[in-house]
Amino acid sequence: MYCNKFGTSLMFGLKGLEATSARGAFQRAAARSGFSWAAVCKQRTLRQRRSACAGMHQTGVRSAVHTTVDPGEVKRFQLLANKWWDEEGEFAALHAMNDLRVPFVRDNLLNAQRERHPGQPLAGLRILDVGCGGGLLSEPLGRLGATVLGIDPVEGSVRIAQLHAAHDPDVRDRVSYRACTLEELAGGGEAQQQPQPEQGVTQFDAVVASEVVEHLADLDTFAICCSRVLKPGGSLFITTLNKTNLSYALAIVVAEQLLHIVPRGTHDWEKFVSPVELERLLESNGFLVQSVQGMLYNPISGAWSWTSNTEINYALHAVKQDDESEDGSTPLGGPR
Repeated sequence: MYCNKFGTSLMFGLKGLEATSARGAFQRAAARSGFSWAAVCKQRTLRQRRSACAGMHQTGVRSAVHTTVDPGEVKRFQLLANKWWDEEGEFAALHAMNDLRVPFVRDNLLNAQRERHPGQPLAGLRILDVGCGGGLLSEPLGRLGATVLGIDPVEGSVRIAQLHAAHDPDVRDRVSYRACTLEELAGGGEAQQQPQPEQGVTQFDAVVASEVVEHLADLDTFAICCSRVLKPGGSLFITTLNKTNLSYALAIVVAEQLLHIVPRGTHDWEKFVSPVELERLLESNGFLVQSVQGMLYNPISGAWSWTSNTEINYALHAVKQDDESEDGSTPLGGPR
């Protein structure tokens, strides 16, 4: 009863609002339901202190542990593997996010392409989907003509992705999946089966990591491996959650604990990363960030929209610099 009352107030408070007004809407809806914004902030502060006492609290980007995989995250998503293609289930928000993230990838890649392929605009491009899950993003990219490899350490998710793609003739010859980690791919196997001259493992035109980095154990390893598997001038696309009080309130307290939009425990606020921190990490590993754009979810319509505010969700596009761009020229895929 309490959750329903708060959820209804919050959803109507957020309807049609930009992220700049979302905090105020949350506070007003919470106040009407007896829920306190101060209590949310206090809860987050207590979690930070507990993490610090346990020696786990990080003040910046997570320090290197030389693997991107968090065993707890793998176990959690293994339990959800059979639910990837339920458009009204736990992953409904990810299905809806395709309305933003697919054009985001497509349009930025097309800006760097001189050749045009009507009906299959991404034909001739090879894309790596990191943390592909059940293939929710891999398949639409394949339908646009790209050759897509989806990787995920959760074997159950990969099996679901393979089964789903096998029944669709439009994607089964363009989209493939592999149960492995990014660092395994970057260090051998697929990445070295088709070596490029002078580059070894490099082979992909683009890497996509959508709603993934907030689940990883080590962002340094992630950035290094992305650079290794990308061609010079290749694009890296990331969507994730900012590390703010508002993202904690909406993504964890509301979405998980109150409205159950996503399963409880899906997110760990300590793993969220701000655009500034992410940009600093990427640029230290040879990337040039091209754009950062805010994203806003409407829980009433179940739709996503772009916003200038990055306080909750955001999308980032970066380009791997080649030798010439590091000397000051424009990288492939950069502004023209």
